[in-house]
Amino acid sequence: MTISVAQAQQFFLAFTRVMAMLIHVPMLGGRAIPNQVKIGLGFLLTAILLPGQPLPPEAALAHGAVPAAVMGVAIGRELVVGTLAGFAAALTFGALQMTGELMGLGGGFGAGRILNPTFDSAGSAMDQFFVMTAMLLFLIFNGHYLFIIAMARTFTAIPLNSPLPGLTAERLLRLTGQLIAAGALLATPVLGASLLADLTLGLLARVSPQVQVFFLGAPLKVAASLLAFMLALGVLFPALADLLRAIGPRMLMLLGG
Repeated sequence: MTISVAQAQQFFLAFTRVMAMLIHVPMLGGRAIPNQVKIGLGFLLTAILLPGQPLPPEAALAHGAVPAAVMGVAIGRELVVGTLAGFAAALTFGALQMTGELMGLGGGFGAGRILNPTFDSAGSAMDQFFVMTAMLLFLIFNGHYLFIIAMARTFTAIPLNSPLPGLTAERLLRLTGQLIAAGALLATPVLGASLLADLTLGLLARVSPQVQVFFLGAPLKVAASLLAFMLALGVLFPALADLLRAIGPRMLMLLGG
């Protein structure tokens, strides 16, 4: 089988967009994934998604390679499109990381910081536990498949070598605000339990000043936070699933699809 220069250029454009989207999903292209694995996965996904894409108009007319200047502009355009689509996934996982951080700080886990390999940043034990639980849930309901399907639909919404989508600041700010609010809402059970524990300790300190509230408060807040988290799992899991399933529609929404 003979592969023309135009087909090779088209493959490279598709590969550029795929990689720009892939690196925003921690389980598929995060910092903990070796570069060889990321490049291989991007190459494989491009080979699967590419056959349905027509050749660029310049190549179809000239029956040859796209000029270098046009190719450079096209590569930059695909980087922007892929980054826009991947930004929706990055915002979603960032909201989950914020939820875990709020739970850790509110629950008294802030003193102990350990490395979070998923996001290559330091976090509390509660943060680690919540993020790992969310990642596991993402894989359980085949969220990675949904992401790949959304990745394929970006080529339908914006074909290769097409003009950039019109993105307004209002749409981007609205999406960011919605995900920040969702992340804070998920942490509400633990933050509420921590607040009640603080109020109880404050009243105890006023009623009985001889009680060492500082030493009593740390284990009490940790126990109350863990208990609230366990009791709220029945509500948190469906909310997490809905938040993660909507990654694909958010990607297409940012692209105007």
